[in-house]
Order: sequence, then C-alpha cells, then structure tokens
Amino acid sequence: MLTIVGLASISLVISLLVTPLVVRYSKKMNATDLPNQRKMHKAPIPTLGGLAIFISFFAGLMILQPTSEYHLAIVIGAVIMILLGYFDDIYNLSAKFKFIIQLGVAILIAFWGGIHIEFINLPFGGQVNFGFLSSVITILWIVGVTNAINLIDGLDGLAAGVSSIALMTIAGMAVIMGDVYVATLALILFFSTVGFLRYNFYPAKIFMGDTGSLFLGYMISVLALLGFKNVTIISFVIPIFILGVPISDTLIAIFRRYINKQKITSPDSSHLHHRLLQFGLTHRQTVLAIYGLSIMFSIAAILFSMSTIWGSISIVVVSLFSIQFLIETLELINSDFKPLTKLYKGLRQLRQRL
Repeated sequence: MLTIVGLASISLVISLLVTPLVVRYSKKMNATDLPNQRKMHKAPIPTLGGLAIFISFFAGLMILQPTSEYHLAIVIGAVIMILLGYFDDIYNLSAKFKFIIQLGVAILIAFWGGIHIEFINLPFGGQVNFGFLSSVITILWIVGVTNAINLIDGLDGLAAGVSSIALMTIAGMAVIMGDVYVATLALILFFSTVGFLRYNFYPAKIFMGDTGSLFLGYMISVLALLGFKNVTIISFVIPIFILGVPISDTLIAIFRRYINKQKITSPDSSHLHHRLLQFGLTHRQTVLAIYGLSIMFSIAAILFSMSTIWGSISIVVVSLFSIQFLIETLELINSDFKPLTKLYKGLRQLRQRL
C-alpha cells in the first residue's frame, strides 16, 4: 500500500507541472469564465482546469496500471465526461444535451460495466434484492452525484477541496475494507486534484470548469458506489455521508425551489456558499468553513463503519438535526421556513403557561 501511495503521489507532481500549461491553453482558446451577478470573481478567469486533473489522473493510471473487471467501462465513461465538460466550457452546451450524455454514461456503467447495487444486507439478518431497480438506483446515483459536485463549484477551490476530502475518505475506507483497486484510483485522483488545488484556491488562477466538475463528480460517484456496494443497509449510508456537503446542498436547492415555486433547474444565489458570504464570511473563510463541514461528514462516515446499529442511528439523527439547524440559521430555504425554531418557541410558550 505504501508503494501505491508513493507512485500515486507522482500524479501530484504532474498536476503541479501541467496546470500552468492548461492556464496558457485556456487563454489561447479564449476559454474563460466571465463574471456576472451570480458569480464571485470580478475578472475573467481561465477555465478548462479539469484537463490538468484528467491528464494527471491518466498518467497515474499508466504508472500504476490498476486492474479490475470494471476498469475499461470506468475509463471510457471518464473520457466521455471529460469531453462533455470540455465542449461545454468552450461552446456552452444546453443543459438537456448534457443531461442526456450523463444519463448515457450512467447507463453504460450500469449495464455494460456491471456496476450496480443488486441487494443490501439487513443489519438484523436477511437481505433486500432490488431486482430491476438496482440499475435505476445506480443510474440515479451517478447522475445525481455528478451534478451535485457541479453545483458546489461556485467559489475558488470549493469543489476541488470538497472532492479531495471525499476522495481521501474513500481511499482510507477502501484500504480498511481491502479494496486495492478503489483505493488506488481514489489516491491517484486525490493527488491529481490536490495539485490542481494549488492554483485553484483563492485567489484562483484557473477554474476547473465543467471539464473538471463533471469528471470529478462522475469518478467520485462510481468509486463511492464500487467501494460500498452490497454492504449492510447501515453501512450503505457511508457514501452518502462522505458526499454529505454536495448531496445536501443539491437536495436543499431542489426543495427550496419547489417551496418557493421556482423551476427546479433555475439557478439562484441561495446555495450554502452564497448564504455564508451573505452572512459576513470572507471568500476564504467560507471555503474553509465548508471544508470543515466536509471533514465532519467524513468523520461521521468513519464512525459509521465502527459503530453499533444504535450508534449509527444516533449519528444519523444528530446529522439531520445539524443540517436542519444550518438550513434555519442561514435561511437556505427562505426566511419563514424554520420548523425547529417554531417548535422550540411553541414548547417554551407551553412551558410558561404550565
């Protein structure tokens, strides 16, 4: 394992060397992210940074040459995703077209690659077989996580940092579970992303663009799925915790738009990072705060793997209350959506009357 870590770290060096070249290439291609009312940067920033991550990752694959029955399907899916993101960053493809391609890649992974959750073992004995729903769940997971990573890519270093934390956690858990293939891919991608983060952290010299966010989202979704497939129902929550920040932010955004009678696909400025900035945190403080939240979710995932059933249930309850506390404090839905606050005030009034 130490040899794998050492060789995988070469991807870090490659990423550090390649990213400045991608900056020049992005400028030459005029692939820049222009500022607008929803974005935080004030000047055009080169994008296509995902190319640096992909090149470093691919170099790591050539060096380590990990093998698995799923490997070819995963790599083909990765190439399609990187091309989709690349052309989107240059030509601004329609959301419908991007969704169709993402759906196609997910179908490729589920049916040709054979990566899907066929069943879950219940903690008290027995198992639940998903049947034909196994492929549907897999497809929804891949498309959902891919877009979740894409949605949090709103501040310098945010998506790259959150992805790095998730990848390091997946790699660590894979080592514990003895899954060398998942650990190897996660480590290569981790080092590739950290090298890019050197140029992407605030103030960013380059953005990853959809080239990076779609590729990272896809890879993380597949690695999380592959690393924790067919485990107990309690343990199956582990990948959801590892990706707690992007998943919760996406679900909250969907619920917010539904409650406020907006289109589900319509962009807004009420994501977690937007609200933290509006509450007075600086750009750097906001990113670091979300890093901290991601680390907390990862710790919760690790505790899941070591807890009893009731301990795991307690972690879920505490986490859900914590998320609701954030929703109400930062007004992530709207200023009136505060059920816990209203319940607390109601109980106080009842106590005073008694």
